[in-house]
Amino acid sequence: MPTTKRTVDVQLSTSGLDAQGRPVRVPLVTDQQGNVVPMAAPEAIEPDLAGEHMLINIGPQHPATHGVLRLVLELDGETVVRCVPHIGYLHCGFEKIGEYRTYNQVIPWTDREDYLNSPGNNVAFALGAERLFGLEITERCKVLRVIALELSRIMSHLVWWGTTCIDIGAFTPFLWLFEERERIYELLEMWIGARLTTSLTRVGGMAADIPDGFMDKLTGFVKSLPKTIDEAERMLSKNGVWVGRTIGIGAMSGEEALNYGLSGPMLRASGVAYDVRRDFPYLDYETYDFDVPVGTSGDVYDRYLVRVEEIRQSVRILEQAIRRLPDGPVNVDDHRVILPPKQKATSDMESMIHHFKQVMEGPRPPIGEAYVAVESPKGEKGYYMVSDGTPKPVRWRIRPPSFVNLSAIPKMVEGHLLSDVIAINASIDIVMGEIDR
Repeated sequence: MPTTKRTVDVQLSTSGLDAQGRPVRVPLVTDQQGNVVPMAAPEAIEPDLAGEHMLINIGPQHPATHGVLRLVLELDGETVVRCVPHIGYLHCGFEKIGEYRTYNQVIPWTDREDYLNSPGNNVAFALGAERLFGLEITERCKVLRVIALELSRIMSHLVWWGTTCIDIGAFTPFLWLFEERERIYELLEMWIGARLTTSLTRVGGMAADIPDGFMDKLTGFVKSLPKTIDEAERMLSKNGVWVGRTIGIGAMSGEEALNYGLSGPMLRASGVAYDVRRDFPYLDYETYDFDVPVGTSGDVYDRYLVRVEEIRQSVRILEQAIRRLPDGPVNVDDHRVILPPKQKATSDMESMIHHFKQVMEGPRPPIGEAYVAVESPKGEKGYYMVSDGTPKPVRWRIRPPSFVNLSAIPKMVEGHLLSDVIAINASIDIVMGEIDR
């Protein structure tokens, strides 16, 4: 697997430990050639100058917590000794509510978990339900879902990148990246009529086929996006402030990342090339040509490089999907799960009965259980559902990558400065709707 290219290599000094064995931040300076280099490691603090530890709260309302997250920090001066994350301020009960809804009625709830990845959540839930129902979707539907997934991945990474720029102190790239995000919203609005909460899929197909002119607009977006990505990366990758705030910060080794159950860019930045699209393919991803970028140091800088490269790989996948999109129906030809055409429902008795039973009761899968995982922008996103033969799942369970990835923040921030907590938290890329589910 290709490794991300670290254009700047500045790390903590190997001797940068204080008297308690905690790593000491090495300040960064610029030499005469303009290269960013570390200063000599500072001496340990004199024991006589040590003071009492202080407890502070970051959140739950804080512009850099990316949702209603509360971090209780124990500080020794400006150094983090301990971090305790508190969640639950946004608890919505998605899983329990889903047990009282038909399968298609659950789809709008998936929009509201990771609301930066609504189309991706819609597709993942539909795949799980279709495995439960024993349905095989059409070829056109498969390609359209790949387009939805990769647009959603790009959209999510653009939001992460822009908001991380704000957290660390860069403003101009934020404007460029959110302008590209707006173009994706225009595509989604053209396709389904909604921007943020799309409810794009249905069990057995899609809520709607793409309209005329959609592919031309998508092609234009795919061609122009790399230029913006290159320009934003050029602004940051060798910027002294950016590398000083990200290199050597919040590092996780591959073994540590695996032990914490991390996935997605968080895991790949630590050198572990695990991608659900490659290791457990779905929607024919094994037939697409793309690379899985991995990092080497597992720090905030590597997570940045991995996500930027993932945007480029999503562009590659979209280019292939545009070329291979076939003609044909977008929904399965089974009126037990897909509503019959309106003209048939008002003129044909059998179609009318199917229409009535779906609307009033909902389709009934056989008794069983299913779990389907996809590679969401934040990591492995899984849906587990159990059927007792009724139109509603008796159990719906979400495997959210944000929840698992957040569990590693106490490990990542320990020994770093208070200001580093903001950069580390941003690098995890959490959405609290996915955590407080």
